[in-house]
Amino acid sequence: MRDKNPYIVCFGEVLWDIFPEGSKAGGAPFNVAYNVHKMGIDVKMLSKIGNDKLGKKLTDQIKSWGITTDYIQIDEKHPTSTVIAKIDEHNEATYEIITNVAWDFIEFLPEQKELVLNAEAFVFGSLSARNEKTKETLFQLLEFAKLKIFDVNFRPPFIDVELIKTLLHKADIVKMNKSELHQILEFIGKQYDSEEDSIAFLQNYFGIKEVILTKGSKGAKYFVGDQNYTFEAIPITVADTVGSGDAFLSGFISKRINKENPEEIIKQAISLGAFITSKLGACPDYEYSEFERFKNQNI
Repeated sequence: MRDKNPYIVCFGEVLWDIFPEGSKAGGAPFNVAYNVHKMGIDVKMLSKIGNDKLGKKLTDQIKSWGITTDYIQIDEKHPTSTVIAKIDEHNEATYEIITNVAWDFIEFLPEQKELVLNAEAFVFGSLSARNEKTKETLFQLLEFAKLKIFDVNFRPPFIDVELIKTLLHKADIVKMNKSELHQILEFIGKQYDSEEDSIAFLQNYFGIKEVILTKGSKGAKYFVGDQNYTFEAIPITVADTVGSGDAFLSGFISKRINKENPEEIIKQAISLGAFITSKLGACPDYEYSEFERFKNQNI
């Protein structure tokens, strides 16, 4: 049955980020799901957790935020994922990502076809496909998605060049940062030129309709066909950068699925990215009205 309300599907890792001060629910696709939900859009998280205490705690946490856990599978053999997160003196995060965890083994189930077919967008990253099982499921689901949004989100050492190239070919919209742009060009033996020429080359090479280039404190660029739009960053006091790119993508999606104009889409993205960066963690507690006030004061 078709879901009556428009919704998006986020595919991939859900986990506990272990910070010095405690554990927080995370994983890039889940961070996107959380903030898209906060923007008032229905979201389905497609993932897998272990049949363990951490998995139960994670399910309870996600439900308490009003996000369905109906599409989060339970793994009897592999544990719920944990990631050791360290924040340096510049408020930048590094991650130690444990392998052979539940989301490495997401299974394809028949009901997922209808779920993905009817979604306004299907959001995925590169990390979830590090294991053959989840990669296989991802590739099956991509065949049904009408709008495929690829958040490159490199996490060394889990960078498979051939996989990245295949996912770029399959994507309609790609989000990357400046460092990832340089790496992708390297993968295909292309010299970096200007941002505009480099992105135009990638759009043509991989057949990508839209590219979002995030540049931290230097703002962002949005490439739609042969048009591009530049936006300045909002000056803020950084609490930490955990999930700031994910929040940016959430803001983008919340306007893009309604086909709003590029300026409105990126204003929302820049605003939500900055708003979350000014708070601790990727999934802080906030009301939409608080975000709206922040946006109106800064844009």
